[in-house]
Amino acid sequence: MNRSGSYINNLSGDSAYKSFRPSPLPPNPPLVISNDMVDKLIQARSKLAELDMASQYIPNAQLFISMYVRKEALISSQIEGTQCTLDDVLDPTIDISVNLDVSDVVNYVDASTYAIERLKTLPLCCRFFREIHEKLLSGVRGQEKNPGEFRKSQNWIGATNCSLRDARFVPPNVEDMNAAMSELERYINEGEDYDHLIRIALIHYQFETIHPFLDGNGRVGRLLILLYLMEHHFISKPIVYISYFLKKNQLEYYDRISEVRRSGNYEQWISFFLEAVSAAAGDSLETIKKLAELHDDSMEKLPFTNRKNDNVRRLFDYIEQYPIIDIKKTAMALGLSYNTTSTIVKKLVGVGILAETTNASRNRIFVYEDYLKILRKDT
Repeated sequence: MNRSGSYINNLSGDSAYKSFRPSPLPPNPPLVISNDMVDKLIQARSKLAELDMASQYIPNAQLFISMYVRKEALISSQIEGTQCTLDDVLDPTIDISVNLDVSDVVNYVDASTYAIERLKTLPLCCRFFREIHEKLLSGVRGQEKNPGEFRKSQNWIGATNCSLRDARFVPPNVEDMNAAMSELERYINEGEDYDHLIRIALIHYQFETIHPFLDGNGRVGRLLILLYLMEHHFISKPIVYISYFLKKNQLEYYDRISEVRRSGNYEQWISFFLEAVSAAAGDSLETIKKLAELHDDSMEKLPFTNRKNDNVRRLFDYIEQYPIIDIKKTAMALGLSYNTTSTIVKKLVGVGILAETTNASRNRIFVYEDYLKILRKDT
């Protein structure tokens, strides 16, 4: 046993196996906070503060936020093996019902949006996690994995189709899992032991180790980071995607979490996590600046009058939220006629804001390419 927990025996005979029983947080003995960790903590806090400040000044904040949530959803789902791109998620011609990978991401977007709203009325707790999980898995692959319920059977982590015996890691058995989740809920809401960025590093590690669901643990665990940062007022909007750094360093991400279980060394994981927060905040800051510059450049190109209800401006606002469009769906969404929409789209193609990506006369697709180029980074 080390300070992170111990392996315990389950069942007997041929069915015998060991599962991990995590020690409750905070670590005992307490964390050793080195000068290096303090430096990383200061940098992460400073980057988040700078990002939050910048987010107050973005034009059309809601539109940017909806794109950020989608990008985080996509990258977090890609970590779990989802095979789709940002263009797939935004393509109006893809029928979600036949593309399960896109459905996974759309569900994550819905779960994120729901969770951010729910944070106003419910603290982070077991009930909250179950509600997010239900949104995440309803109607998609994994819906047979009890959406909205903690598992009632043993799960394990390993290569595809590996058996319990060959697993790389076996999370707590059901009884230990339920006890550990109760402890974690208490820790999230009662503790004041360390800086909140160190606490969310510990909380994320603990959640991933407990693995309370049959599927979707990684996505819920990463969403938990964003929600905790918002709950503790590091950021006021969901504009940081930690998954970007974790995906880029995916093997190290898993190795460092495994190292805590193996040796009880929480400190190396926390240092890595603080680097992830700084990198993600820096990346979001860069993206916001680029999108704000593009917004201003495009506004100058717009062929529109200053009337409040100018349809060109309305369509431009629409493509900042949906950068891949077809005319029919856009016309319906904006309550305009097909011909009016077609004329405006032609104008936006003319000034170089939109580009046509298909040559067929029917179901032509138009893309706000400069906008997508900025968002595609790291996906």
